[in-house]
Amino acid sequence: MALTHEQVLEKLQSNFGADILSSSIPYDMLKVEISASKNAEVVSFLKENADLQFNFLTDLCGVHMPDQKGKELGVVVHLHSFIHNYRLRLVFWMPEQAPEINTLSSIHAGANWMERETYDFFGIKFTGHPDLRRILNVDHMDFFPLLKQYPLEDSSREDKDDRFFGR
Repeated sequence: MALTHEQVLEKLQSNFGADILSSSIPYDMLKVEISASKNAEVVSFLKENADLQFNFLTDLCGVHMPDQKGKELGVVVHLHSFIHNYRLRLVFWMPEQAPEINTLSSIHAGANWMERETYDFFGIKFTGHPDLRRILNVDHMDFFPLLKQYPLEDSSREDKDDRFFGR
């Protein structure tokens, strides 16, 4: 039996109703925004529930939306239920001042490196992670390069002058 968006949403609402912030179906894929404090509990429920069986972590990444006050940083989790051939997107928002969320590495082993990469580029700390350290950038780097805190281009560079490009 194939899962429907309504069935998945109803299961989540019956177990985590107060923690669900919003839901939508962009590009025919259910997206559910949930309180960051419940991330491990929700992902564990989705994996262990006999009716859902979201047993594969497809992706885990960070996003930075500086204009969303109080929820500037987010962790996006994509789960897949092979049994039902159904994909689900979960988004967990947190304030920029407290970028902390529970690790999923004890639920899905593949989350280990994805969380390290998210920490490395966004500075989001995964509480309980077995080895949270930089994975792609140098250890002595004192900033997180994917945060939208810096101008896209260096305005002092002369080779970026429009006159060199016929404008």
